[in-house]
Amino acid sequence: MSTVQHLMAGIRADVPELDPTEAWQRLQAGALLVDVREENEWALGRPAGALGVPRSHVEFQIGQVAPERDRELLLICAGGARSLLVADSLRRMGYGRVASVAGGFHLWRARGLPVLEDERLDENERERYDRHLRLPEIGVEGQRRLLDSRVLLVGAGGLGSPSALYLAAAGVGTLALIDDDHVERSNLQRQVLHDDDSIGQAKVQSAARRLAAMNPGIEVRQIRQRLEDDNASAVLEGYDVVIDGADNFATRYRVNAACLELGIPWVYGAVQRFQGQASVFVPGQGPCYRCLFPEPPPPEFAPSCSEAGVLGVLPGLIGLIQATEAIKLLLGLGTPLTGRILTYDALAMRFGEIGLPRDPHCPGCGRE
Repeated sequence: MSTVQHLMAGIRADVPELDPTEAWQRLQAGALLVDVREENEWALGRPAGALGVPRSHVEFQIGQVAPERDRELLLICAGGARSLLVADSLRRMGYGRVASVAGGFHLWRARGLPVLEDERLDENERERYDRHLRLPEIGVEGQRRLLDSRVLLVGAGGLGSPSALYLAAAGVGTLALIDDDHVERSNLQRQVLHDDDSIGQAKVQSAARRLAAMNPGIEVRQIRQRLEDDNASAVLEGYDVVIDGADNFATRYRVNAACLELGIPWVYGAVQRFQGQASVFVPGQGPCYRCLFPEPPPPEFAPSCSEAGVLGVLPGLIGLIQATEAIKLLLGLGTPLTGRILTYDALAMRFGEIGLPRDPHCPGCGRE
């Protein structure tokens, strides 16, 4: 038996446990119900009438919450374990009428007892994004921010497919895809947004159908055109993050120029044969794409995937990295790949990183 199991066994002998139904009856009779889960867990719902005091704060705040030590205290957590530990601690502090709610909030809800829901998300959203809500770094506020976010994907092909699928699943509220191409059978080896029935359809149409089926609660915008110099700024305006799924330097230069003009961060990705790379460009906070490639290399040094080939799973991994960086940017989490190029060699199964300083003479951002 582990140390925790020994501890819990000792506590169970001393601390009474109440069925949630009995706890609700005692609450109505004047007992104080304290929810000792962490704040991010309250987003999943709270017992009606409960006072929220996180486990880490109970011993310090209980004197304010229950100054009378003969007050009946009922403690509830997610499954009943933490509340037992807190109850034992309070008994040692001199509180004589302390009990834990058996089965915690899970059983409370299963019993059909009154629950207060967080109105910032509806019932469907709370269930769909449950695992996000359990992360203190995201919670309700972060999920609401994702639902209010707008991301544009340039290209609905190999890189755009995994990025779009996971951003849709994560609940990014508005996804726009710009692509003027149609689905071909040769795409299906790596472009997982599409299937055999999509052959001949516009890629944005095929993608929108798949994304809507995955998450009907988001908006998917179809932009069936090519990103050009004369429309790039108008297309990108109003989006929070842009994801590059292009396969040519000209399009990336257009994305870079428009994002610099509009102040929009964008996530770069590229794949060829068995190797890929990714980075993040944030205007005013580091280098831009033309610091990396001031001019396009000769065609023989940068053949397209249709010429050089690509391992089918490779865009999946790089596209997921792009989606991860986009979510980090939207939520302000972690350290983005700004000023760094993440490299990946599938044959060696090895990641690398290259520092990318800003070039003061860059033709893109050097005049900023």
